[in-house]
Amino acid sequence: MLKPNILFESNKIKSKNYLKNYNKNILRAFKVLKKLKHDIEYENQPELSSLQKNYKFAFLSKKLIKFRKFKNIVIIGMGGSILGIKSIYSFLKNKINKNVFFIDNLDKNLLLNHKKNFSKTTCFLIISKSGNTSETITNLKLLLKKYSIKNNSIIITENRKSFLFDILKTLDSTFIEHNKFIGGRYSVLSEVGMVPSILMNLKIKKFINFDILKNKKELNLLVKNVAKILTLHNMGYKNSVLLVYNSELLDLGYWYQQLVAESLGKKGKGILPVVSILPKDNHSLLQLYLDGPKDKFFTFFSCDFKTKTGFDKKLGNTKFNFFNNKSPKDLVNAQKKAIKKVFKEKNIPFRSLNFIKNSENEIGSIFAFLILETVILGKMLNVNPYDQPAVEIVKNKTKKILLNN
Repeated sequence: MLKPNILFESNKIKSKNYLKNYNKNILRAFKVLKKLKHDIEYENQPELSSLQKNYKFAFLSKKLIKFRKFKNIVIIGMGGSILGIKSIYSFLKNKINKNVFFIDNLDKNLLLNHKKNFSKTTCFLIISKSGNTSETITNLKLLLKKYSIKNNSIIITENRKSFLFDILKTLDSTFIEHNKFIGGRYSVLSEVGMVPSILMNLKIKKFINFDILKNKKELNLLVKNVAKILTLHNMGYKNSVLLVYNSELLDLGYWYQQLVAESLGKKGKGILPVVSILPKDNHSLLQLYLDGPKDKFFTFFSCDFKTKTGFDKKLGNTKFNFFNNKSPKDLVNAQKKAIKKVFKEKNIPFRSLNFIKNSENEIGSIFAFLILETVILGKMLNVNPYDQPAVEIVKNKTKKILLNN
């Protein structure tokens, strides 16, 4: 269940047309949610099975005991295979007493920058649903040129013939099966996200909070958010800007970016999610946000985690003394409030998502909420939220080019 400290709030759009369509979409969203809820409860929606508390993991915790002793963890993957766990690591970093390194792009410098951290106290986690993700395999091959990962590696992939599945015995890796029904961007609460969470000594039971489907208040909140986004989309607001105010939330923003883009971008439809880092982008993009085309809606991503940073010493008795006794947090909060006020004055749509607990429960709840929100939006836009057919075309053409060269 979403906790009260995770606050979705939004300004009202001053438009009769908006209100009329919003009310219609509220009713439509409730119907879609009702069917989705039924399908999940009766296991007719396997793509979302990992959101339930009774989800059966394809591993035993005992199997991972020896890996929990490693001080360093290297995770190799692409897209949904790694974005979710990066979000968890960034969000809960202050709880994690491990060094975690992510190889999530085809860039030899990533390996070069981390190589000094690889040692006998390092375990390697390689994740690919298909087992044939070209960038993941290439990074693994680069790794194997210089390092031995025998007896200290885990491979998460489907139980079928593939590159990764075929080399399991060669590497003497521990195999954990990737659920064949769950796509990468929906896999954060499955083996893909929970195995590395266990290695980081996090409590995976606290991530799974599916009471949202049994709580009327949370269901109403979900439906209202879906209806608002869909109404704005139909009015031409097809750019979703994520205003990220804290480094702890940046990877969560990138996870959400993939979720929305890959799930909804089909048949000429979709929403373009853009991650914007504040307050830095106040000095580059804010002018466009405030005075550019009215085709964007905004989501504030921020957190109120406790910090000790502040200033007590006065810098001087000048007319600028409003800076004195103010912390960086004070400045950022003032800027955020100012932007919200201007958004309201200019009738720019936005909502706010604020975290304060810094817990597994909190981020697990928002994973579930945003996944459900996106799936319902996909069904209302009449697109399949679970596939990515255009991406598969590029993958196939890439393979043909490599074979012909």
